[in-house]
Amino acid sequence: MKFRYIHIALMAAASLALPSCSDNDYTELDKGSVELALTADKAETVLSEQNHAVEAIALSWTTGTNHGTGNRISYTLELAEAGTGFANPHIIKEAEQQVYSWKPTVEELNTLVRSQFGTLPGEALAIEARITAAVTGFDDVQTSVTQFTVTPYEPVTPTLYLIGDATPNGWAADNASEMTRSDNGVFTWTGNLSPGNFKFITTLGQFLPSYNNNGNGQLVYRTSDDQPDLQFNIEEAHCYKVDVNLLDLTITYTQTEGVTPPYDQLYFVGNETDWGFRQMSQDPLDPFLFRIGVFFSKGGEFKFGTAEGSWENMYKAAHADAPYTDQAVEFVKGFDPDNKWVLTPGETNLAYKICLDIRPGAERMMMTLFTPYTEMYMVGDATPNGWDLGNATPMTQDAADANIFTWSGHLNTGEMKFSPDKQDDWNGAWFMAASNGEEPTGTTQKVTFINKSDNGCQEQYKDISIGGIDNKWRIVEAGNYTVTLNQLLEEVTIVRN
Repeated sequence: MKFRYIHIALMAAASLALPSCSDNDYTELDKGSVELALTADKAETVLSEQNHAVEAIALSWTTGTNHGTGNRISYTLELAEAGTGFANPHIIKEAEQQVYSWKPTVEELNTLVRSQFGTLPGEALAIEARITAAVTGFDDVQTSVTQFTVTPYEPVTPTLYLIGDATPNGWAADNASEMTRSDNGVFTWTGNLSPGNFKFITTLGQFLPSYNNNGNGQLVYRTSDDQPDLQFNIEEAHCYKVDVNLLDLTITYTQTEGVTPPYDQLYFVGNETDWGFRQMSQDPLDPFLFRIGVFFSKGGEFKFGTAEGSWENMYKAAHADAPYTDQAVEFVKGFDPDNKWVLTPGETNLAYKICLDIRPGAERMMMTLFTPYTEMYMVGDATPNGWDLGNATPMTQDAADANIFTWSGHLNTGEMKFSPDKQDDWNGAWFMAASNGEEPTGTTQKVTFINKSDNGCQEQYKDISIGGIDNKWRIVEAGNYTVTLNQLLEEVTIVRN
C-alpha cells in the first residue's frame, strides 16, 4: 500500500481572561506548570462510508501552561504534509479558546484529506499532529507532536435517478425520475411503474455511470458501455416503493397502496391573490400535506387549484361561504359546485397558516391564526454556543416585518436548527431542515416547522410521530454567514459572506 506523510500542527495563542470561576480558571487548573501534550486515540484508521457519521479519530490536548498568570489560551489547528515544514498548512481551528479536542466524523475527515491534499481512495497517509501554545506577554512557545495514518474512500453519488421504459419518463436521461436521498447512499422513490425495465443513473443527461442488475437481483456499478447492461424488470403495472442502498448494493421494489398523493403541486387562489395562483409547499414528512403562510390584507373568498391557471379539478369548501375553521373539503372535477371558504372583515389584517390534506376520501383544510414568535435562536455545534439550548445564539427580529429574523457571524462545521422558545426539555417548537443533513445552497430553502408540544400540530400528521423528528442543517464549510429566517413563509437562506 502506498503511503504519503502529512503533518498536523496545532498552534495556540492566548489572551487575558476575564475574572471567572469556571473550569477555565487556568490559575486554579494548571498553576503554571501543566505540560502541553497531544494524543490521538487511534494509530491507524481506514475510513468507510458505511460509518460516515461515526467519529473517525479524536485528537486531544492538555491546556498547556500559562505560567501561572490565569490567562486564557487560544488554539489554532493546522494540517500540513509531513516534510514540508508547514510551508502550506491547512487551518482547521484558528485562535479558538476553551477547546481541547478535534473529533471529525469519518465523512469530514475523508473530505478533508481528499480535497486538501489530493489523496486518492485507498491511499494511506501518515499524519503528524503538532500543537503549539503561547501566552500573551510571553515569547516562548509550547509544542507536542503525535502521529497516525488515514486511508480515505471514494464517496458514492449524492444523486440517483430512475430510468427505463418501466418508469414515468422512459429512457429520457435528461428527464429521469429523481429519487429521494435519506442518507449517504440510501435512496427511495414511490410512484407508478409499468411493465418493462429500469436501472439507475447518477447524473441527469448522462447514461453513465449507472447502477444495473448484477444478474442476482443486486446492484452493480457500471462505468463503461463495454460492461453488461442488465436491468431490473417490472411485470405488473402498479404503484411501487423502490429502496436502494449503494453502500451494500441492495435494492428492493415492492407494490404499495395509497402512498402517492393525487397531485404533487397545489395552489392557493382567492381574493387575497387577486385570483392569481400562489404555489403551496408539499410537506417533506407527509407528501399528502400542502402548506402555505398568508397574511390576509383583503380577506374574502379562497379555494385551492391543482394546476396553475386551471379552474377545474379544484379542492373547495364543502359548504357555501364556509368559515376558515371548517375543515370539510370537496374535490370538484368540473366547475360546479363552487363553494369557497370566506374570511370576514374582522378576520383580516392577520396572518394564517394553512395545511391542506389531500388524502382521497379524507381531505381536510386546517387553517390557524399565526402570531409571530418574538424571539428566535440558533442551536447546534455549527453555532457559536453549540448545543447549550439555554445559551442558544439569538437572532435579530426585523423592525419592519416581525416574521423575519436575521443573524450574521461565524458558523463552524456541524449541525444547526432554530428554536423560538428554548423549551428546556427539547420538546418545544422547532424550525428544522426539510431533511436531516440538508446543506445550505445560498438560496431560499423551505423550513419544516414542528411544535412538539402542540397537539394540533401532531393531529396534522396522521401517520408520523412528530416527537421523533429532528432534521438539522449541516454546515460543511466553516466561515462567516448571514442567516435569514421567515417564520410565516417557513423559508430560510444561509449565505456565506
